[in-house]
Amino acid sequence: MIKALVFDAYGTLFDVHSIKAACESVFPEKGEKISTAWREKQVKYFFQRQLMGRYRPFDEVTRDALRYACRTEGVELEQEDEERLMMAYLNLELFEEVSDVLEKCSDKQRVVFSNGSEDMIVPLVESSDIHDHIDKVISADEIKQYKPTPAAYAYALDQLGLKRDEILFMSSNTWDIMGAASFGFQTAWINRNRVEPETLDVQPDQAYTDLYGILEKL
Repeated sequence: MIKALVFDAYGTLFDVHSIKAACESVFPEKGEKISTAWREKQVKYFFQRQLMGRYRPFDEVTRDALRYACRTEGVELEQEDEERLMMAYLNLELFEEVSDVLEKCSDKQRVVFSNGSEDMIVPLVESSDIHDHIDKVISADEIKQYKPTPAAYAYALDQLGLKRDEILFMSSNTWDIMGAASFGFQTAWINRNRVEPETLDVQPDQAYTDLYGILEKL
């Protein structure tokens, strides 16, 4: 029996590309490209740091990725604009169905488990419309191990005090959902972009195009 619903934050609950409006306001006609490059480099940087054993908190990784994205687009990032865009990351938009789904799952423990450092993920959740529907926020920064390392999922499991098969983990990121599935969580891939499944030897238990799909499972 599923006792806890554990959600990744970035790309699963919150639209990371909603940041493009803020990017566009600072860099007209370049907002979408900077937003895309920012996210891509953010993911690459925390993967690289994990592999190199040179961990830095997610806010620092995010800031470095922003600087890289601006450099690749040939724009100068002033300190004031850098702070403005970093603050905008604390106010990402929720995907349309998120609030409704979380409200309908009130009989389960509802948890956000993110690579985001506490100073990023906690304000994001608390300032959103779902703050009353989230029972716990867990940051991988608490043990300095990014998902998809087994240590990160083990830490979340320990924090919840449950068995692996009592947890349904959801993410839109394939690297995250594969990591959780490999660790032994029940998994639901939220394939928002309708991309092809990975060809690795570990796969999610279910796949849906949005979070409404999990209501069928529950």
